[in-house]
Amino acid sequence: MANTGMVGIGAAIIINKKLVWQKGYGYANRLSKIPFTPQTIMNIASISKVITGACLMKAVEQGKLDLDTDINAYLSFKIVNPYFPHDKITLRMLATHTSSLADRYPFYTDSTYFYGKDAPEPLSEFLKAYFVPGGKYYSQENFLHHKPGTYRDYANTGAALAGYIVELKTGEKLNVFSRKYIFKPLKMENTGWFLAEIDTNSHSRLYSKQGEHINQIPLYGTTTYPDGGTRTSVAELSRFFIALLNEGAYNGIRILKKKSVAEMLRFQFTQANKPENVNPDNLNSGIFWATKMGGTRIGHNGSDPGVRTFMLADLTKAIGIILFVNTSLGEKEESIYFNIYNELYRYAKTRDTVY
Repeated sequence: MANTGMVGIGAAIIINKKLVWQKGYGYANRLSKIPFTPQTIMNIASISKVITGACLMKAVEQGKLDLDTDINAYLSFKIVNPYFPHDKITLRMLATHTSSLADRYPFYTDSTYFYGKDAPEPLSEFLKAYFVPGGKYYSQENFLHHKPGTYRDYANTGAALAGYIVELKTGEKLNVFSRKYIFKPLKMENTGWFLAEIDTNSHSRLYSKQGEHINQIPLYGTTTYPDGGTRTSVAELSRFFIALLNEGAYNGIRILKKKSVAEMLRFQFTQANKPENVNPDNLNSGIFWATKMGGTRIGHNGSDPGVRTFMLADLTKAIGIILFVNTSLGEKEESIYFNIYNELYRYAKTRDTVY
């Protein structure tokens, strides 16, 4: 931390579905000298997609959604890939990033992040304007030149669309639905999606390294919140992670049926049924759940301005690591985050026989 300028770090180790270690280092607020602890709240970027995936599976459990139905059966507007207008797009495709929908850069980052406040534009309006011809954000570049289901391309907008469909068919906003079925049962009392839901005094400040300077950046909200908007702590996220690693249950509290979690975590790609640009041995996908680090870990990472997060387990689910960092480093220092993760994993390996 001294060498790179990282301001605050929180981490946890889970062994055999039990939280066995957690600690914070540095500051949640450098100016006020507020320590970063396992209870510090921070936005977790794309790890949020796993929570969206759990909500999706809960809606499937309730009979309100089906993973393989054309999404246009759920929407009031129609989404069609202009290059393949007769091919359906499904929730399974959205959740495995094979939908043929695309994030158009730099528009996506320039138009969906709102510093100092929650996003003012409703998710529904953004999605309609982005994906429907004639919309103010519409472009054929919002789609890939690949048939839906045949090519993997990571799409935040696809995750946002999946979250919106959950909202449509359950009749509840994603923050309300997730609180009812995930956060409240797991006693994740300080977890939410919007700044308006969170005690910002307990929220970490965010920092970005520019050259040799570490600058504070304002807290922000995003229009496409199902793809990255969750705010939680290391301590509370650990409960959710344990529930997924433990077939849907944490301390006797069940948030999903075993078969739902099995489908969510199941590798969807095989050598006989895979996207054309994927080798399943190196990259595979569940429902907003994926293999990472060359196929050696499962879970999700997250990256946003001032945010770097990990929620990863080994393939046996024996060791899980959660890591929060409240500082964005330059591209040349990206490996530092993985070095810290690997140190935590190595330490956990020395302890796993104890637990």
